[in-house]
Amino acid sequence: MELILSIFLGIGLSAATGFRIFIPALLANVAAMNGYISPGENFDWIASWPAFWTLATASVLEIMAYYIPLIDNLLDTVATPLAWIAGTLVTTSFIQIDNPILLWSLGIILGGGTSGLIQTGTTMVRLASTGSTGGLANPVVSTGENVASFSLAAFAIFLPIIGLLTVLLILWYFRKKWQKMRGY
Repeated sequence: MELILSIFLGIGLSAATGFRIFIPALLANVAAMNGYISPGENFDWIASWPAFWTLATASVLEIMAYYIPLIDNLLDTVATPLAWIAGTLVTTSFIQIDNPILLWSLGIILGGGTSGLIQTGTTMVRLASTGSTGGLANPVVSTGENVASFSLAAFAIFLPIIGLLTVLLILWYFRKKWQKMRGY
């Protein structure tokens, strides 16, 4: 059961990473420092004070940058490959498996894949917002992404099964939007 919950935690955190790169890792850091969750072997650094200060600073800068016109679209370009990496790392950090090949394979497939799909969806939403409103609605999109990242990470940490169901619901929503855009 611990393995399954750690996988749910990893998937939920990686999905939240698709909305914002640093917020889920910061929440995981705080939860790990307070004993709510346990990082896997060799990932104890995530429960340290240096990680806290680094992730807190990066989270604040990332949130602020997404409210600056034009920078928000440039950040999406950079955030897309970083989301895959961050999703892989955050998932791998918490899956409780001793086999490193299986651990990193699950991290890449489940974590990187989930994070990358969510980030791709948010990029499409921001592009549609920029195209239809000239970027005026982008702060609303950014606020929604901040709330989604924070909420999904909190669900993943404290209620991993609900976090997984939320991830599936978000992926279903993006799929429906994609199908609608493609005329299916």
